[in-house]
Formats: sequence, C-alpha cells, structure tokens
Amino acid sequence: MVANRDGEIFDLPAFGSVGMAGETFFPLTESDTIDMPFGSELMMMPRKKPIVYSFETKEFEVLEFNPYEPDQEVFPVAVFNSPGYVNKYFPAYESEKDAGLLPLFSYGATGFGKDGFRSAAILIDNEPRQDLRLMPRKKILAGIKAMQKQYPDNRLMRHLENCATIYSCPAGKNFFLKRYEAPLPTARTCNARCLGCISLQEENLITSPQNRIKFTPTAQEIFEVATEHFNSVEKAVVSFGQGCEGDPLTAFKVIEPAIKKIRKKTSSGTINLNSNASMPGLVEKLFDAGLDSMRVSINSVRKPCYDAYFRPNGYKFKHVLKSIEQALNKNKFVALNYLNCPGFTDSRLEFEALVKFLQTYPVSMIQWRNMNYDPQGYCKVMFKAGGRSSELGVEFVINELKKLFPDLIHGYFNPPKEKYAR
Repeated sequence: MVANRDGEIFDLPAFGSVGMAGETFFPLTESDTIDMPFGSELMMMPRKKPIVYSFETKEFEVLEFNPYEPDQEVFPVAVFNSPGYVNKYFPAYESEKDAGLLPLFSYGATGFGKDGFRSAAILIDNEPRQDLRLMPRKKILAGIKAMQKQYPDNRLMRHLENCATIYSCPAGKNFFLKRYEAPLPTARTCNARCLGCISLQEENLITSPQNRIKFTPTAQEIFEVATEHFNSVEKAVVSFGQGCEGDPLTAFKVIEPAIKKIRKKTSSGTINLNSNASMPGLVEKLFDAGLDSMRVSINSVRKPCYDAYFRPNGYKFKHVLKSIEQALNKNKFVALNYLNCPGFTDSRLEFEALVKFLQTYPVSMIQWRNMNYDPQGYCKVMFKAGGRSSELGVEFVINELKKLFPDLIHGYFNPPKEKYAR
C-alpha cells in the first residue's frame, strides 16, 4: 500500500507491506496485524521511498515509481494509531538525500487486508477515555458555555476551551464533557529539551503541533478547574503536565498551593503529576501537599539514551531516579510514560536494562506511548548513544514483563486512585 504525490492511497497487488524495527524488515501478515482502530489516521510520508515485499522475487524492494504507472512517484503510508494502541513496527522506508526529519507524529506500519486497512499494533488499554465517538461537539460547546457563565474570569478554563475546540485535545474535551481526566496545564518553561517536544521546537526545521501556554494560572484558577471536575465526575482525575506546557515542576510555586487548596476543600478525586521528575525535593513537597500519583516521562532507563533524547538542562538522570525512589518510599502510585520506538525500545539492551530497573524501582504501571518522532532519525540517535542489539519484538517484551512482574500494570491512561488503592 502506497500513496501518490496528492496523498491518494492505493494498493499494489504484486507487493506486500513491510514493517520495520530499527533496521530490520518484517513482511506484514494478517496474523501480526489488526483491523485499523477507529479514529486512527493514515499519513503519506513525504520525501521517503517505500520498501515493499515482492511476491514474485520473494525479496524486499525499494520503490520510487508505481510499477503499473512508471511516471507516478509513490510514497510510504503510515498509520497514526488511536490512543491505547502500541506500535509493533514502523513503516519500512528509505529516505531521500537531505530529506530532513518527519513531522512530530508516531508512524505505525500499515497495510491493506481482505476486509480493509490493517495496523501492526497491540491494544494495550481498551478504556474509551479518548474515543472520539463519545465526544459530540454539541455537548462540548454546551459545556464550554456553562463554564463561561459560571467562571467568567478563569483564564485556565479559557485556555482549555482552545485546547478542546482548536487543537481537538481529548483531555480538554473530557473536562467540558465531565468525563474521566481533566488537564491542568501550568508551566510556561521546561528544564529539558526533548527531541520530540510537541510544544516547543527550535531546530531541525520541525514545527511543534501546538502552542505552549502563555501564562501561569493562579492557584485559585487551578483550584476551580480541579474541584469543578471532582464535583462532577465519579472517580475523577486531574493532571498537571500536558502537551501544551513545559514541565510542571518549573511551576511549583503555584502548583503546591493549588494542591493544598484543593485538598483542604475535598479528599475526593485523584491529583496526578505528569513530569520528567527532575526535582526530587519539589516532588516530595508536592506529595506532602496532597499529590496522589506521578507519571514519569522516560524513553530509556539507560542514562546515555535518556540524555540523548531529553537533553536535560540543569538536572541529571540520577535526580529522576531519586524522585521515583521518594515516591515509592511514600507508597505512592508511580507510572512510567514509556516512549516506544520499535527496534530500540524492544532491543535486548533496553529490555535487560528495564528488567533491572523494575527490580530496583518497583513502579506500579507502564503507560506504553508511541514515540512521536521520525523513527529512523530517533533510532540513529539512540544507537549512537547506547549501542545496537537485536530486537526482541514489542509484543514479546510486554509479555515477558507480565511474566516477570505479575503485579505491574500495562496501560495507556492515568488511572484513578480507586483502581490502585493499596
């Protein structure tokens, strides 16, 4: 399955789709793919050449032109899978010279089967928290109107309106629909310079897909959003640390009093922190203030690979480990926001390092998230930082972790505390 320059997708009957993990090719079959999940999007990959499997020669081939229309250029097709699905492979492709990096999306391998489009993905979380079919626009707009009337001066709510309507943010939509988890973006700055930062890009001609929040909400504004959600939703979650901000620990001075204010009002609901966990002293204070859980963003538990992606500015990887240790000592729920790229994340070196990490730091959950970055570009950086090793397969890694750590939760979304109460 390929696309032409106009983005029209079509099948090449004599060829099979190919997935890629690192630098290894895998012909896609019905057995290792699933029906493309609802809400997924197909994307043409510009300035790339598709690598396909020839049924005639039984070999992999790089295509530049359509074999049936030799004047027509063809390009690889990727799937941006819906939330809750983990990529097993990314599409096999070869880059043109000086092609540059792809836009900040995750690129899953896809193909066309007997009954429609297929995806090389694993369902890791079936909760319908971000199912677009359950987010009718009329109800979102009605929720926005109600909040405008009730909280006319709350800037954070006005920001969430833009998130829900302009950027189509599922978390923003869920706040106005009174469902599941609500976002609490606060931080204008960050102390990491992640390669795949989706709110600020200043190099490699990459465009960030959304704008970072331009103001720091007050503790009162945060309190109003959080308590409104807690009063309206059973087993509600609110989370600091969103795609439209930096790291929330850099806004500690407003977050700590906001948490104290919320907890003075109510003990219900889950207050969660999505963070790089780079400031253990502040993390400890937030838990003492009433924070319930922490999700730590991480691409690798090996320091050289972590540093190569996050590019810390003023902290070290040991500080991340210290924050996790402190949270565990306080018997708090800790999850890893584990960024997955087939060929690196499922490599033997990564798997062995992750097992040792989990033996030392028994976190409660791994949230499997697809890396939103050019997959070949990412693997190149990671292999340089941490070396190469054979890929084991994403599905194999997940299954082995389930055997080794039977209490470890594998999922996608931040759970409410009612689900993990000890």
